Amino acid sequence: MYLFPRLTALFLCLFGVCRILAQTTASNDNCTLHSIKPCVMHVLQDEAGIVTSPLRASATDFLWIAPFGIATGLSIHYDARVMRDLGSNPNREDKFKKFSDYAGLYGPSAAPVVAYFVAAGTHNDYLQESSVLAGEATLDALILNEGLKYAIDRERPNQGDGSGRFWPHGTKTWPDGQSMPSNHCMIVWSFARVIAGQYDGIGTKTVVYSLATAVSASRVLSREHFPSDVIVGSTFGYLIGDYVFRHRSRQAVLFSLSPVTTLNGRGVQLDINLGRR
Repeated sequence: MYLFPRLTALFLCLFGVCRILAQTTASNDNCTLHSIKPCVMHVLQDEAGIVTSPLRASATDFLWIAPFGIATGLSIHYDARVMRDLGSNPNREDKFKKFSDYAGLYGPSAAPVVAYFVAAGTHNDYLQESSVLAGEATLDALILNEGLKYAIDRERPNQGDGSGRFWPHGTKTWPDGQSMPSNHCMIVWSFARVIAGQYDGIGTKTVVYSLATAVSASRVLSREHFPSDVIVGSTFGYLIGDYVFRHRSRQAVLFSLSPVTTLNGRGVQLDINLGRR
């Protein structure tokens, strides 16, 4: 019943961000004002890379995959008990929901747009790149989250018997709930990872990761999500932001080659990243 409005909103969001990406100045990504196709391709390529990343997992990846799996499993087991112990407090839930909406959804969604126009007005190429990457990461998170919610089909704490059942009625009444993973957590953690990578000072990292942590806790305190929903959403969001940063940012690349056109003809430009502070 809610699938069509969600897909429509998702399409409009994708279209809007792609228009912003298309207005960036020329870079080694070739995303320019005159060509929107590369901008769309970046999002599609990132989604394909993110979805297929488990196929490229190495032995060292299990050093974090195993703890993540254990933490998620234990959290699912105790989810209902945690929510019962937390109790219901409409006043508290309303406050934390508003905070998480503004800090975890509206803020990360609006910040890349605002930063882009500020960067354009001040001719700050690095800020412009950061805004594009942050917007791309949050869009990637939103797209993946929509698919996962319908695939997992978990009831929220205020649905059913409050135990957070998965596919409670099979396919008869699908979709029954979109609790896992937390959309707010995926968006804010993907945003935080990109910003922390672009501006890697301890102050920036402290601010953005503290904000993301506060949003994650707020989703439970507002009874919008179970703890396991938050764990999965936060982890996936961080990984999405990390993927975008490592594959798209100049900060993450030691050196790069790109074609250039000069007065003497076409050539190749070598960019070496010695770090940015």
